[in-house]
Amino acid sequence: MDLHDSEQTYGHRRIHAALARQGERCSPELVRAIMRELGLVPCQPRPWRPTTTIAGDAAPIPDLVCRDFSATAPGTKLVGDITYLPTWEGWLYLATVIDCHTKACIGYALADHMRADLVIDALAMAARNYSLADQAIFHSDRGTQYTSGAFAAATATLGIRRSVGRTGSCFDNAQAESFNAALKVERINRTVYPTREHARADVARYIEFRYNTKRLHSALGYRTPKEVHDEYLNQQLAA
Repeated sequence: MDLHDSEQTYGHRRIHAALARQGERCSPELVRAIMRELGLVPCQPRPWRPTTTIAGDAAPIPDLVCRDFSATAPGTKLVGDITYLPTWEGWLYLATVIDCHTKACIGYALADHMRADLVIDALAMAARNYSLADQAIFHSDRGTQYTSGAFAAATATLGIRRSVGRTGSCFDNAQAESFNAALKVERINRTVYPTREHARADVARYIEFRYNTKRLHSALGYRTPKEVHDEYLNQQLAA
């Protein structure tokens, strides 16, 4: 398989799944062939990313996830991260909370700063709008916001256990990184934001009306986060 084939592999599977949901009868090989003929390849994420992690070791906080981003129920295992959005007014910072069972972004906050309040606000939104299990896990990198005393107090109040990965290892927080990559490739890198308010509104629309409700996820068997969440609730009602 050459590089061109490798780049198409994930994209053609998602397109095939979307066509199948619309009732179009075609094979994955046909979709792949048409994409090759038209020169269509998935957009690739840009490699540069500023860092907010600290070099030191947050010794009191263990890694409770160990790269296992599966969960048997919603609200039991969460991951979070901060990413940067460029605007003509300067950076806008986005903190997210992703549910490992549904892959939905259940909490987010945007601000022109990276203080601990940013990640606290994102987690507070998740707790406010989503049913979180007692002693749920929240996993992140070792960013100063997540290892701060203020964030420790916020998680303790919510009955949430903190978990962190190793310094400099993106794989230890791969689920959160996956959301950031999707956001950048599918939206941010295709858009110019004159103002932070423009970016804030656009990102909220992407999360609420695209990512959580319409975007097909390979890890969910090409279903949407909303479908997986609704299926879980229906199973609980039927039990």
